[in-house]
Amino acid sequence: MARSWLIVLALLGGCVTPDVVAPVVVRDLAPTGKLRAAINFGNPVLAQKEPLGGVSVDLAREVARRAAVPLELVTYDAAGKVTADATRGAWDVAFVARDPVRAQDIEFTAPYVIIEGSYLVAAGSPLQANEDVDRDGVRIAVSRGSAYDLFLSRMLKHATLVRAPSPPASIDLFVREHLDALAGVRQPLVAYAVEHPGYRVLPGRFMVIEQAMALPRGRPLATRYLRDFIDEMKASGFVAASLDRSGQKDAAVAP
Repeated sequence: MARSWLIVLALLGGCVTPDVVAPVVVRDLAPTGKLRAAINFGNPVLAQKEPLGGVSVDLAREVARRAAVPLELVTYDAAGKVTADATRGAWDVAFVARDPVRAQDIEFTAPYVIIEGSYLVAAGSPLQANEDVDRDGVRIAVSRGSAYDLFLSRMLKHATLVRAPSPPASIDLFVREHLDALAGVRQPLVAYAVEHPGYRVLPGRFMVIEQAMALPRGRPLATRYLRDFIDEMKASGFVAASLDRSGQKDAAVAP
């Protein structure tokens, strides 16, 4: 048994070169013979439908190219739906934020992109700062199972979360029910406020969202490979160039 692991480790030593992935790693990475990549279109910083692109899509394409396997995009409209499928064999790799609750079923790489969680409120709202939001009677719309839903579920002491099935649905809920605040990724909230002058984004952030690659637990060779892969993609400028191509200039490459 020990000798088998020595052989595996020797193979792994050569799998981080740019275009070579050891066959044993490919089998762990894409056990069906194709790479099924979960793509969340609910976060436009990471993936866009029209035209199809974004940093998540670019990274998935690069992994599949290096592994020399076909790529299948398994699409979702919310990160919570991606992570709910982690134990159902629906995907091989995903692009979601790191969180201790998710880590029960998912292995994460280091983050590749850092984005911010912010609040949207009505223009005339008495809420002026992030610290004002956690008060008795304040109702906050969120996308169920999102990184900010999980974070706020742990952190809020007084305010109430009202959940919708996806980020677009949480906006509809916020407006329709006249809720006090909407929690979400900063960039789409800013875009919404620009298009709807009756709303504004509170200054600053209430959390940092660390976007990473993810795999279902139990694939150690693939996990090790993708951790090295993400480090290389950041250091080489691949992630920065992808963000720039997709117009996401306010998203930061993770250290």
